[in-house]
Amino acid sequence: MTDIVFVLNGPNLNLLGTREPEIYGSTTLADIAAMLEQKAGEKGLTVDFRQTNHEGVLVDWLHEAHTEGAKAVLLNAAAYTHTSIALLDAIKAIDVPVIEVHLSDPATREGFRHLSYVGMAAVDEVKGMGANGYAVALEKAAAL
Repeated sequence: MTDIVFVLNGPNLNLLGTREPEIYGSTTLADIAAMLEQKAGEKGLTVDFRQTNHEGVLVDWLHEAHTEGAKAVLLNAAAYTHTSIALLDAIKAIDVPVIEVHLSDPATREGFRHLSYVGMAAVDEVKGMGANGYAVALEKAAAL
């Protein structure tokens, strides 16, 4: 049986590839999913890759990762990173390690992006590496 890693993506990430490519690059979310599927297979992992524009759905998925006994969660909560106490509480409520992922580096952007509620409970973070950051986060998850 392989370990499962949930990869959860928040609002507007479904528009990757066309949304502000100067910030987020031209790689699509489907490209990232395919890359992770390959890398996960090489490590004996299974990836459950999801995206939603709804905060409560992310909370439900974090609970599901806990219930399913996931090895880890890679979470790119997008804008909810900076606003969602609900995500902070959900991460704190589960025993699955969460790694925060960002395509850009929020610390180099607008001031409101410097606060990360997700980061207050995540075990690690990967930021500013573009799509490759997901692969780096998967490596970290594999080592847990």
